[in-house]
Formats: sequence, structure tokens, C-alpha cells
Amino acid sequence: MMALKLFTIILLFLISLLFTQISESRVTQETFNKAFGKSSKHTPSSSANDGTNWAVLVAGSNGYGNYRHQADICHAYQILKRGGLEDENIVVFMYDDIAYNDENPRKGIIINKPNGGDVYQGVPKDYTGESLTTSNLIAAILGDKNSIKGGSGKVVNSGPNDRIFIYYADHGGPGVLTMPDHDDLYAKDLITTLEKKYEMRAYKSMVIYVEACESGSIFEGILPNNLNIYVTTASNPDESSYATYCPGFEPSQPTGYNTCLGDLYSVAWMEDSDAHNLGSESLEQQYKVVMERTADDEDEYGSHVMQYGTMDLDQEYLSMYLGMNSISKGGQLPITSSAVEQHEADILYLRQKVIKAEGSAKKAKAQKELDDALSQRKQVDYHFESIGKALFGAENGHETIKTVRSPGQPIVDDWDCFKSMVKTYKSYCGPLSTYGKKHMRAFANVCNAGVQQEQLAKAASQICGNKLKK
Repeated sequence: MMALKLFTIILLFLISLLFTQISESRVTQETFNKAFGKSSKHTPSSSANDGTNWAVLVAGSNGYGNYRHQADICHAYQILKRGGLEDENIVVFMYDDIAYNDENPRKGIIINKPNGGDVYQGVPKDYTGESLTTSNLIAAILGDKNSIKGGSGKVVNSGPNDRIFIYYADHGGPGVLTMPDHDDLYAKDLITTLEKKYEMRAYKSMVIYVEACESGSIFEGILPNNLNIYVTTASNPDESSYATYCPGFEPSQPTGYNTCLGDLYSVAWMEDSDAHNLGSESLEQQYKVVMERTADDEDEYGSHVMQYGTMDLDQEYLSMYLGMNSISKGGQLPITSSAVEQHEADILYLRQKVIKAEGSAKKAKAQKELDDALSQRKQVDYHFESIGKALFGAENGHETIKTVRSPGQPIVDDWDCFKSMVKTYKSYCGPLSTYGKKHMRAFANVCNAGVQQEQLAKAASQICGNKLKK
């Protein structure tokens, strides 16, 4: 009996010693991983609680003049892929008309900075061309596969322990993010989508980066701070965002390029991600780096990077959303480059086409394209100036339609009114171009002032003519 008790004591001691050694081994390994940026026992696409990392990447434009937006999205994909996220967890929206465009000097290759490497290779073609729609984007975020029309059918099929990263790059305007064919994503619809995702308990936390003009207006006064969503935007609610790596600026572009290669806010966060260990840099640290690079010290160019949502999340490491990266071979300190407003980048591209056109016929065609774009801008500016005067009088019209609300307030109180006013204007004056979107605040102010839809219709018909046929 004594021998049995002695055997039991020795056995328990040996088991205790074994577990102690295993625990110490794990601590040592985790310490090593933290010190040298190595992955833990989880795969890079899994977070510390065994949740999965998901990402949605959206380039909302088309046309070669908007090269930079798809270049941004492709670069973001390479960061996520290098970080260990699987293609099945990365949903990509891009028109895909750039890589093999006739104007692209390097067919099948997209670069995001001068002399940069190809960022196009391997990018999933989930939603391209006509499947790049607002309804598909909303369905993909919600994981609603049944509502998808066209494309790969891939959606964010996430659970309560998963983390989601959403990145959008394109033009925008007060209250809207643009998509092809004037299929705009309204701020209220995006926020409603995020609230639904939260109610579904379909994520643990979410990070959203938005590159667009007036992108702060998408979240200012609208996004609740209790959804476990952290957002940064390229600009505040009433300013342009900026394109960079443009022709005619330093560093000079490779031969053959005539359009901007990236966007200032976007390349700031991505080049920072390329150059640093994501396992040791927090969201807050990256925000400060991006904020400093995006705002010019002498105020010659640049915008104010903003933060919204659940601010406590900014203490989390980038690796929790972008994956545990290895430093990119191209990872280096950011290049210093000038930048131009998004709308001016479009004109810069057209001017470059005129300069580089070979032969009188091509030069004349390029010149007409530039002249038409400038003429259309003057026309839309005239439309809104005239509508303001018609609704609020010659003395107050200009100021009223351009009024910017105090910080913390949404641009409009009644989003249904906002949408209706846009639809009314469109029915008489036609859809707004990406340049015209900068006037979206006018519709918000019309609603805030209590103007009725019939009043706008009357003013628009007098200024633009009879109602357009659908």
C-alpha cells in the first residue's frame, strides 16, 4: 500500500514537471516571436482568439485616368497576401480596365510608385466590370451571397471572433463614395450596412480606411462609437484628398506614363506597412505617420486625415487586421513627392495626353477631350450657382448652398430628402461627374433649409431645361 502511494506521488511530480517545461517552452517561443516579428502558433490569417481575418478592397472608379485607384487596391492586396491572408478571405472590387489598357506602357503590370514593382500579379478578380456595383458591395460586406449578381460570389462570411479590414479608394463627395455608372454609395447606406453587420454578431472588430474627397463626411456625426469599428479617412468632411506620383513632379515617372500612380493618403499607409513590422506597430502609430505625410507643412497641398468610431481600437497592432508581414523587399522609407487635388489630377492626365499625342489628328482629339472636360466643369459650377440664387436669392444663394456645418454634425439630417434631391437634379441636368460630386453639399443644404422637392425641380428645369428622358 505504501509502495502504491509512493508511486502515485512520483507520477504526479513527473506530470507537473512536464507541464512546467511545456509552459516555459511556449513562453520562450512567444517571447522570441515578439522580439523578431515571427508568427505565433496560429496561421497569419487567424487572430489571437482563432478568429479569421477578412478584407474587402474597393477601387470604385474606371478609366485609365484613374489608374491610381486600382494601383492602390492592388498594392493593398499584396500587403495582405504577404501578411498571410488567404484569397478566399480577401474580396476585391476593381473594374480591371487598367493593366491591359492601350495606354498602359507596361501591359499586364500595374505599379503604385515610380520604379515600383508590379502589384497586379495574383490579385483576385472577384467583382470586375459591370459586377462592380454598390448592391454587390453591400451584399459582400453582409455575407449575403444570395443577393450577389455576377462576379465570383465571394462574400465576407465572418463570425463573432473575426476581424475585418475594409479599404476604399476612389473619388467621393459630401455624403457619397462614387462607383462606376453613377451607382453611388451613400454614407447613410454604408453606416446602415455596418450596423446590420454588428447586429448579426458577424465580427469582433473592424478597421476601415477610406481614400476619397470629403471622405470625413461619410462618418462625421453618423458612425456610432459603439460598433467596434475604427475608421481613418484621407480628408475631413469639406476638403479634397490628393493624388501623388504624378507626371511632371519629382520623383519622375518611368517613360510612357501620363497619369498619377497613387494617392497620397493611400501610399502613406501602404508604404509605412511595407517598411515596418506590423506586429509591433499600432493603428494609432500608423495614423500619426499617415497624418504627418498627408498634410504638407507649408500648406501648399495635403489634407487632414481623420479618425472616427471606436477609438480604443487604435491601440491594437496592424497585424491583427493586415496579417503578420515580412518586410517587403521594396519596403523603404517613404518617398517625398508633391501631390495634386483629386479633381486636378484628372485634368493633369488630359493635359499630358495632349502633350504626348503623336500626330495632328491624335493631338486634336486629345485637345477636344480636355476642352470638353473643362467646359463641363464650368457648366456644372454654373448650374449650382444658379440653383442657389433661384432658391435663396442672389445675395444669399452662393453662401447657403456651400454652408459647412459645425464639426460633429452630419452633413444632412434627412438622408431620404438628400437622395431625392440628387435624383431630381439628375432628371433635369443629368448625372454628376466625379468633379460635380463636390457640389453634393448643396443638396444637403437644400434639405436642411426645408426646401421642397418641387422647388428644386422648378429651379433645375429653368436652368437645365426640360426633364431628361430615361
